[in-house]
Amino acid sequence: YGKNTIKFLRLHKEGKKHCVKEVEVCTHLRLTSAQEYLEGNNSLVIPTDTIKNIVLVLAKKNGIPSLEQFAIDICNHFMTTFCQVVYVKTYVQEVPWQRLHENGVPHIHSFICVPDGIRFCEAEQCRNGPLIVFAGIKDLKLMKTTQSGFEGFYKNEHTTLPERHDRILCGELFCKWSYGECKDFDFDCVWYMNKIRECILEAFSGPPDCGQYSPSYQKTVNGIQMLVLSKVPQVQVIEVVLNNTFYNVLDMKNLGLTNDKEVLIPVEAPYGSCACTLGRKKFFEA
Repeated sequence: YGKNTIKFLRLHKEGKKHCVKEVEVCTHLRLTSAQEYLEGNNSLVIPTDTIKNIVLVLAKKNGIPSLEQFAIDICNHFMTTFCQVVYVKTYVQEVPWQRLHENGVPHIHSFICVPDGIRFCEAEQCRNGPLIVFAGIKDLKLMKTTQSGFEGFYKNEHTTLPERHDRILCGELFCKWSYGECKDFDFDCVWYMNKIRECILEAFSGPPDCGQYSPSYQKTVNGIQMLVLSKVPQVQVIEVVLNNTFYNVLDMKNLGLTNDKEVLIPVEAPYGSCACTLGRKKFFEA
């Protein structure tokens, strides 16, 4: 059991300069006994309102040095404070506020919410077990208008889809990776300096002057995973889900016009989805 959607804004002031972190936190616990379920005995139950207040107090006292460290702080608190807790899992996601810039100068206290993907993390720990940390990005909408196709696929009497060698590739991406057993990582450094998000964009789009051909959504998913694993050694396993959006070329002949893939209509439903989990061999062997 636990508390979901604990939402708050943490404001940190450095003189005149302000920094913000707006997050949503979900924390779930497992206890030494299931007596609250089986017998209605609540003597070991930590009220969900208490869970919420603990999260807010930790944000006040410790700040949010990084999403991952905040999730770790929450896990550590429940493990060290409550002997009846045997497992804790914390999920944290961030509202994508970015500092405003005016003529290249960063503003000291103004921000803009930019919908370019939502950063999130998870930390989980069993008593006497290792602390495991995951991180990721979701709701990242991507599109390229060419250098994508789908040909040579299996066909039978139920196949109506035509082959395409030039199509729009568009989708909403979910990406989650594991750092394995938690070590002394600078999580923000991994996020910003190793530029995992930029690896995703590079693998999806290819070189800026010419792009890179994608023969399928599946190959694009694999390309993202391979590039991240090759450039970010801290990542052990990476899961990518790409929910596809398809576009059909609008037939405008009855309007007396030729439509050379200039006006397209999105197919709202059903839509496709590709998912894959890829990891380093040594991680799976361990």
